Amino acid sequence: MSTDLKGKGNKDRSRLFRSFSYAFQGVKYVITTEKNMKIHLFVTVIVVILGMVLSLSPIEWLFILFAIGGVLSLEMINTAIERTIDLVTKDYHLLAKRAKDVAAGAVLIYAILAVIVGMIIFGPKLYHIFVTNVIKIN
Repeated sequence: MSTDLKGKGNKDRSRLFRSFSYAFQGVKYVITTEKNMKIHLFVTVIVVILGMVLSLSPIEWLFILFAIGGVLSLEMINTAIERTIDLVTKDYHLLAKRAKDVAAGAVLIYAILAVIVGMIIFGPKLYHIFVTNVIKIN
């Protein structure tokens, strides 16, 4: 094997490592600066704990994880759009407002969908626990 190929492999690994490093910096930035991301993460922790307690099936976990991942990812894209607009203009501009509103709306729609998914998955399980434990006590 030539030294050119060995050097290329190391260079590719270094580039890959930097790419992951930049991505983690982005995640850290959004977590530390965005109140909504902190709220989403708090809800995520509760949902994951509840999922473990209720022993979700693999397919239920799949839906829950896609719902969580979608909300978190869209929140990050929303933040990127907001920061880019803030970089371009500090002045009020109707198009800048609209772009920010649309990005926030995308997060809202997916978050509502995630809540619906959660209700479909957790609702019957929690209802069953409530009916079998709470109503029998009375």
